[in-house]
Amino acid sequence: MASKNEPNFQDFLPLMAEKLGGDGLIAELCNGFNLLMDSSKGVITFESLKRNSGLLGLQDLSDDDLYSMLKEGDFDGDGALNQMEFCVLMFRLSPDLMDQSQFFLEETLQQGYFQDFHL
Repeated sequence: MASKNEPNFQDFLPLMAEKLGGDGLIAELCNGFNLLMDSSKGVITFESLKRNSGLLGLQDLSDDDLYSMLKEGDFDGDGALNQMEFCVLMFRLSPDLMDQSQFFLEETLQQGYFQDFHL
């Protein structure tokens, strides 16, 4: 997803993880997902991402960048991001947090945050 026109991105996830812990970080990621999702479909679509991206400071991203984000995180190939895909993408986009991600993933799975997710 890296490109020459990549926006200046400051990675706040490690700081959030340190301050909020695993449960708090996942809760905030879920809040972010809820801000970006199409409420009638329960997933993040291109249209909902474009419409709501300004809420997270992403208003300057091009349509190509938004499509790339969706494609990068869309593991099941349905053209949209469900909650699990979104959270995994956020972890993947945070290089510093990747080192801590195994701990947070295990903690989150133990808490049952994604009990409705099915592969």
